[in-house]
Amino acid sequence: MLKKVIFYRTGMGRSPIDEFLNTLSSKQAQKVAWVLNLVEELDIVPSQYFQKMPNTEDLWEVRVRTGSNIFRFLGFFDGTKLVVLSHAF
Repeated sequence: MLKKVIFYRTGMGRSPIDEFLNTLSSKQAQKVAWVLNLVEELDIVPSQYFQKMPNTEDLWEVRVRTGSNIFRFLGFFDGTKLVVLSHAF
């Protein structure tokens, strides 16, 4: 079974990830979608795109480089196959 990426939602239904994605250009959003698809589809995702944050118990980072920008999405595993992204910058 492959991994599944979801976006955290607050009790009021707010999604910080959706809000961040809405600030991106269409080309930037396409690159983010491509990288998130890699995270879901590949058994071993290259560390330039997905890696455990050093000195943390279980905080993971999805990194998307587009042009001179690097977007970072932070999240955690819920079980072994579900990646919950909670913050982006």
